[in-house]
Amino acid sequence: MIATQYKITLPSDYDMNIIRNRVRDNGHKTDGFEDLKFKLYLVTEKGTNNNIQNSYCPLYLWKDSNGLNKFLFNGYYDNILRSFGWQHVKVGIPLIDTITSNIIENKYLFQITRKIQPQESLNNLKETIQESIPTIDHAEYLVIYNPDKWEYDVFYFLSDLSGLTKMDGVIYNILHLSQGEHFY
Repeated sequence: MIATQYKITLPSDYDMNIIRNRVRDNGHKTDGFEDLKFKLYLVTEKGTNNNIQNSYCPLYLWKDSNGLNKFLFNGYYDNILRSFGWQHVKVGIPLIDTITSNIIENKYLFQITRKIQPQESLNNLKETIQESIPTIDHAEYLVIYNPDKWEYDVFYFLSDLSGLTKMDGVIYNILHLSQGEHFY
């Protein structure tokens, strides 16, 4: 599997209803997309949930590279390029995936990012990460790492924000969830 995300920072006075309408009108177009496990249409809004900026930040989890290549190079990603210009697409590899079909019930995604420090061995790193990340009751999560930057992101799927006391990270609103064929 491969994870991708691009983060489009928008002006402080940007009307986020433009993004909401865009997702409402077009989000269904990635439903059933080839090799897509899911796509989350995510936003942050300045002044909401301690966010300091407006952004549009879709997160994709691909079962295989064929669908990702089709999305990027067969015209689908061109909608982003035309609307928002050239974007950096962050790529990562899933390490831990506790997600079930219950993610469709969630309204929020909480992201924390951590560094993987230089060490003599990466043996048991998965278990070390799993033991060290914060526990949020009843939250499914996905850990994605990037060996180019030696960091990992933990994405928690939440129906409410009550379990996030005293945690540093980014809270996204989930506007839409597209599921690929045979989601689970």
